[in-house]
Amino acid sequence: MTATRPLPAEHEKAAAVEAMFDRIAPRYDRMNRLLTFRLDVGWRRRAVAALNLGAGARVLDLACGTGDLCNDLQQAGFHVVGVDFSAGMLGAATTTASLVRGDVLHLPVPNGSIDGIACGFALRNFSALPPFFAACATALRTGGRAAFLDVGEPRSAVLRAGHTLYFRRVVPFIGGLLSDRAAYSYLPASTAYLPQPAELVALVGAAGFTDVRHQRLGLGAAQLVTATRR
Repeated sequence: MTATRPLPAEHEKAAAVEAMFDRIAPRYDRMNRLLTFRLDVGWRRRAVAALNLGAGARVLDLACGTGDLCNDLQQAGFHVVGVDFSAGMLGAATTTASLVRGDVLHLPVPNGSIDGIACGFALRNFSALPPFFAACATALRTGGRAAFLDVGEPRSAVLRAGHTLYFRRVVPFIGGLLSDRAAYSYLPASTAYLPQPAELVALVGAAGFTDVRHQRLGLGAAQLVTATRR
């Protein structure tokens, strides 16, 4: 993965993404705060609240990275297990939640045993979304909740133009100065992997969910999809 070719081919995506996150793990949280002006903190908390689960609920944080979202889930009173395939990210974790290195398509829990699933800013990093949503549905009990948080795009043409300039030009520049230019070229470019909101909602519904809702956060810079297991 290079700055001139930020998007890996499908057959090499998993390995390329894992290697990328291993590289940027030590500074990942600080870069998120800097590049989003700390808006990512509020977005994660919105995702946790949208689960609408009681204290003691069993929740998985999938593609948990360094455990930022795990911490918010724990503060809500949930029993949390984070799952990620990047050893570098797990090694740089700043959470007391239980962490498992593993494949989110083969979750280390019995079918129907989980109350909630959260996933923050990772949908665009999976090789395919339907198998991921299906794995989530399999792990959740009937009535269990899911919250999928990722980057988005503003509706307004003016805001969209400013967002594109910042995300596609400024983010790679700052990322190159402070971390890894190839990684911070990939991260904005990887939005190409995300379906449009209507298609994303349809994919979640087709996996076995109902009450699927899509929200734009931060004037559209982020998006949150919530759903209930049928």
